[in-house]
Amino acid sequence: MSSARVGILLSQVRVEEKMLIEAFRSRDIQTEIFDDRKVIFELGGPRPLPVDVALERCINHSRALFALRILSDAGIPCVNDYHVALTCGNKIETTSVLAAAGVPQPRCYVAFTPDSALEAIERLGYPVVLKPSVGSWGRLVAKVNDRESAEALLEHKEVLGSYHHSIFYIQEFVKKPGRDIRSFVIGDRTVAAIYRYADHWITNTARGGRAENCPVTPEIDRLSLAAARAVGGGVLAIDLLERPDGTLLVNEVNYTMEFRNSVPVTGVPIPDLVVDYVLDVARNGVATGAAA
Repeated sequence: MSSARVGILLSQVRVEEKMLIEAFRSRDIQTEIFDDRKVIFELGGPRPLPVDVALERCINHSRALFALRILSDAGIPCVNDYHVALTCGNKIETTSVLAAAGVPQPRCYVAFTPDSALEAIERLGYPVVLKPSVGSWGRLVAKVNDRESAEALLEHKEVLGSYHHSIFYIQEFVKKPGRDIRSFVIGDRTVAAIYRYADHWITNTARGGRAENCPVTPEIDRLSLAAARAVGGGVLAIDLLERPDGTLLVNEVNYTMEFRNSVPVTGVPIPDLVVDYVLDVARNGVATGAAA
């Protein structure tokens, strides 16, 4: 279906979006850009977008989620689909499906009040990592080293009053070797991986982490595909942590992945592989690959 009309739903044209747009247009594939700040959907009305397949690249999770739901209900296949976004956009959802699938990950507790959260933190043992259930780029993630810090952070979250801050996601702190691993799964393949190095314990490249190529070992491939299958498959970035003994754990799964720093160091043409996958979804009408 080389004549497929592709819609790209985005918040702004970042480096990744420029790379994707160029990859589509270099093959003369019809693409139309839809700005999520301007798009309007009539529920129950005509086809919401004049496209055969939609590639979601929104920054705002809520916009992405509801747009994908509307497009999906209108019969437009999406990359990634609504259920993948719903799962990966919330750390509790992700951790739960990974646990159900037996995918190894750091120990994690969820609590609903500051008192129960403090009890969970001390049950897990200091230090712990306190994360918002919804968020990205390492924002509002805190390493909690002692009870005094825990009490202060929990009080701040309670005062903030937001629904997401009233749900406490408490994760084991993994003492990693100054880096973590991000792998990229497209369909049924782990196409590349990078090490992300940083002096800070948070290694996101969006916060200054340095990327280097990481060989896709059989274990990285196995865990990456297992995590992708657990959340529903598609175009995904899997964050992996290394314990001091070398054991790998799945930390997070990202459904609107960034790759600007990964293409140069790996030499893998990730945008072209995404284009291949989107066209495959247009042909089949549904996402394929790791979810199969």
